[in-house]
Amino acid sequence: MNTYHYVLYVHLLSLFIGIGAASVLLACLLQLRAARTVEQAAPWGIMAGKIGKFFPIAIIGLFATGAYMTSTSISPWSWSTRWIDVGIAALVVLLAQGAGIGERTGHKLGAALQANGPGPLGPEARRMTLHPGLWVVEFSNIGIVFGVVWNMTVKPGLGECLAAVLIGYAVGAGLALLITRSAQEELGAAHEPAG
Repeated sequence: MNTYHYVLYVHLLSLFIGIGAASVLLACLLQLRAARTVEQAAPWGIMAGKIGKFFPIAIIGLFATGAYMTSTSISPWSWSTRWIDVGIAALVVLLAQGAGIGERTGHKLGAALQANGPGPLGPEARRMTLHPGLWVVEFSNIGIVFGVVWNMTVKPGLGECLAAVLIGYAVGAGLALLITRSAQEELGAAHEPAG
């Protein structure tokens, strides 16, 4: 084995770290959606905050190892290979959405849970557990990753590369909105006066 294969292993390991962290975060969101009290919601919010620290590690690992493999003389690809360009752009989007939108919304959720106090979730805390800044970011990021993995496997031209990532994003965002909308409708129906 040569250095390229060790770096490829770390590249795949970085991908697995990101997918593993996304899976745990997805479980946290589903538990937050089901929570009816602060006591039920708080542990999942805390875990989501802790698991978020793995995403920058995965992104840096993917970029650094991908850069090495692209730059090595045995690689058949270069920096002008379209699926690599799209992969780098996708990493930027993942980082921006996660660190920018997702993390900020997570802090707002934490503040809403603290302001709520013990007992049943009030309207603001419940609204924050279903906030698109959490759900759309998580699901669309997973969709982007699936698109990039498709591109890494098939190595298509620019049009198909972009389509794979954009379709992944759209499907993920659509699922997130569908899941949160049904929960918001349930919440609205529960607060309607019986008549």
